[in-house]
Amino acid sequence: MGNLTLILGGARSGKSRRALALAGNYAQRTIVATAEPGDAEMAKRIAVHKAERDEVWRTVEEPLDIAGALAALPTESQLGAEKRSVVVIDCLTLWLSNLIHARQSVEDETGKLLAALSVCPADVVLISNEVGLGIVPESPLGREFRDHQGRLNQRLAEAADVVEFVAAGLPLRMKP
Repeated sequence: MGNLTLILGGARSGKSRRALALAGNYAQRTIVATAEPGDAEMAKRIAVHKAERDEVWRTVEEPLDIAGALAALPTESQLGAEKRSVVVIDCLTLWLSNLIHARQSVEDETGKLLAALSVCPADVVLISNEVGLGIVPESPLGREFRDHQGRLNQRLAEAADVVEFVAAGLPLRMKP
């Protein structure tokens, strides 16, 4: 298994920029993008994120089956020992939202993701929003989402080798 880094932060805090910076020295770079262009504004956001990455990046668009996307990546033997590889998953907050809207079991999918991460030969950088710092959501769905996000972040932080919190573009190392 490669190293696992979790980057947490609020919306527009600089999480994706931090992840790209951490991945910048790798020979093989893959991004697993979970966003879907459901409207024109979201399509524009996706285009901006794509423009931030150079041609070295391989993009895998996968809104639901991140574990399957990780399993389909080339193995170390296929890449060659001299090729260091990294996978950036951007972002788990959208993935969680996609799961809830698709009525898939968050617990089951989280278990699959953790199992896939435990055997992934590449280093992995996970991006997730910290949503528990604000007010209590008004709707039951909002509270359900917040609770799932908090539990997901806790499980990933426990498994991660490194955890950083990004605010105003500045990373704060939380673990180790």
